[in-house]
Amino acid sequence: MTILVTGATGSVGRLLVDELVAAGAPVRALTNHPARAALPSGVEVAHGYLGTPSTLPAALAGVDTVYLAPLPAYVDDFVLCAQEAGVRRVVVLSGEPADHEAQGDPSTWHYYRIERAIEAGGFEWTFLRPGQFMNNTLDWAASIKAEGVVRSPYAGAVQTPIDLGDIAAVARVVLLSESFSGQKLTMSGPEGLTAPQQVAHIAEAIGRELKYEELAPQAYLDRLSPLIGLETAQWLLDGFRMMAEHPMTPEPTVADLTGRPAVTYREWAVANANTFRWSMAGLKM
Repeated sequence: MTILVTGATGSVGRLLVDELVAAGAPVRALTNHPARAALPSGVEVAHGYLGTPSTLPAALAGVDTVYLAPLPAYVDDFVLCAQEAGVRRVVVLSGEPADHEAQGDPSTWHYYRIERAIEAGGFEWTFLRPGQFMNNTLDWAASIKAEGVVRSPYAGAVQTPIDLGDIAAVARVVLLSESFSGQKLTMSGPEGLTAPQQVAHIAEAIGRELKYEELAPQAYLDRLSPLIGLETAQWLLDGFRMMAEHPMTPEPTVADLTGRPAVTYREWAVANANTFRWSMAGLKM
């Protein structure tokens, strides 16, 4: 039966399409931008978006299993459309904080809101719960290029960042098996790292000395709030604080399910080194 990949132009979704095609699985990709996605030949394209529920009935027609990208504001619309289409199984890209969210005010739910709606919808489900993405540190590129500096709060916060390709590989295994129903799979990279340690790996990869500066919590909020809003900035800050108080430890999920080691941050930094390198191309003469 056809597997619908939502968010097929997104970071994990696009990689997952490749994983499923390589495994010979029938794939339908939900995207508003099929040309930009450069989808492999043989992939059926469904024009649409989770945030445009009117596009979902056609995308879900004849689909047995869905990979659901996280868009909590529209999860109830998805549930109704998927129920009407007869979808049997949903594999959700959730997040490691879901259980912690469940203990808080429902107005703060993000990942847990999605998980709860899928469970209540009566589907067979599996929740993928990665922690921080390695790609999140691409946000450091501008300050590295301009100043050779990275600034963030809570220098002692220990994360276990994961490569997007590893998330996609785990998702492929789960989608192609019936043995993970009802499981909440926490996943991570293979090591615990602080931000200064991540910066050191980037410095080694690009062959340039870099400096790390710890920001006071309020300074972090003052910097980020104008860009993403105070609520989101505070949510991120709370995450750093929690990882400083409760250092994260690696999970073996990637290696256990894929049969290969998870990508290390050092390997990721080498693969993405050009993103952090200063270039003469941007200079105007």
